Amino acid sequence: MTKEEHIEYWIKTSEHDLDAMQGIFEAGKYDWALFVGHLALEKILKAHWVGNTENNTPPKVHNLVKLYQESNLSLLNKDELVFLNEVTGFNLESRYPETKFAFYRLCTREFTEEKIKRIKELYQCLRKEI
Repeated sequence: MTKEEHIEYWIKTSEHDLDAMQGIFEAGKYDWALFVGHLALEKILKAHWVGNTENNTPPKVHNLVKLYQESNLSLLNKDELVFLNEVTGFNLESRYPETKFAFYRLCTREFTEEKIKRIKELYQCLRKEI
């Protein structure tokens, strides 16, 4: 695949995940909606990573701040970077037994709705710069 095809792959799959996040939220699976929101941001950052580096294969990491930094981006302010770090936690907290149930209880409709709003805002900011 060409560099452009790799970037397009990451964009398309991130859009799919953003859409899926909303559907999962509407189904009342709030913890999983945030997990998929993390995936959407991870993939749009991987599109940037491919576009801004010599390599076409981004690292197999899930840390959003690391991906952002390695993509040589300067789009986000400090508060947005703190939120990226928080969203990175959604990936871990929804997977492992020692944190899964505490995260599940934290993910009320109101909590999740606010986080999804911010995920969508960050996504749009990152998406328009590709």
